[in-house]
Amino acid sequence: MPKDLRIVFMGTPDFAVGVLKEMIEAGKNIVGVITAPDRPAGRGRKLMGSAVKEYALSQNLKILQPTNLKDETFLEELKGLQANLQVVVAFRMLPKAVWQMPKLGTFNLHASLLPQYRGAAPINWAIINQEKKTGVTTFFIDEKIDTGAIIANKEVRIEKGETAETLHDKLMQKGSELVLETLNLIEKGNAAPKPQPESDGLKDAPKLTPENTRIDWTKPGDDIDAFIRGLSPYPVAWSILHNNGETLKTKIYEASFEKDDHSFEPGTIKTSKRELKVACPDGYIIITEIQLPGKRKMEVSSLLNGYSFAEDCKLT
Repeated sequence: MPKDLRIVFMGTPDFAVGVLKEMIEAGKNIVGVITAPDRPAGRGRKLMGSAVKEYALSQNLKILQPTNLKDETFLEELKGLQANLQVVVAFRMLPKAVWQMPKLGTFNLHASLLPQYRGAAPINWAIINQEKKTGVTTFFIDEKIDTGAIIANKEVRIEKGETAETLHDKLMQKGSELVLETLNLIEKGNAAPKPQPESDGLKDAPKLTPENTRIDWTKPGDDIDAFIRGLSPYPVAWSILHNNGETLKTKIYEASFEKDDHSFEPGTIKTSKRELKVACPDGYIIITEIQLPGKRKMEVSSLLNGYSFAEDCKLT
């Protein structure tokens, strides 16, 4: 028997907006949107709403922004929406009181082919690890992170030269399609969730931190190239530039790998009028877009016009 869905949507960043938009355009009944509280942003540290909040306001949707998901007032408000299904896309971990509330359950869209790449940054780690494919998965939430029963999934090919940005956009589109398919399965009573297979070869997608986004110039060039692409345009791979007695935290947005034999130490910088390249064990990383502290992101050709690199400068 078909089910009349009353949906609460939970999400915060742009990735979630694309999915919510598709749900609205498909005529799904969204009775409320839960998103993060407003946060200070920009130079003036002005309070800004999340991407999901801005879109939800444009659609006149009911919005809740709890700071504490276990707060009794919030739980009462959530209950008052009388949803029978919750859809979660790029939100925080939910307490049991929230995810078990609706009669039809709470499902999450995750940007990987579960059980691979459970965790906070699946898009980035799939590129960093040079996977040939990834995908999106819908699953019912349970007590642990990204371990619930799988409803459906879709594969996406990772192209040569893919960045976190291009893969994000592809997965957002594919994820939107998958969420609609999942909603239709639940609506018709045809969802048949299956437990996730367990195996020893699972790769995680841990949160990105200043520690795990620093470039290791002793790695092979293909690995460094994938690392830079997997962190571009956010949070961006970085390295310490040692130049003219200064140590500068430098962000590298775009680069390519050129295989070559040389005798330079990893991290050694070689420049010409228009090129900046960094030695790695099996060649050079040619940097094309960079950002120095206090400066805007710029093309290397522009940087070289007004910035001088010492002969012994290097990146570590």
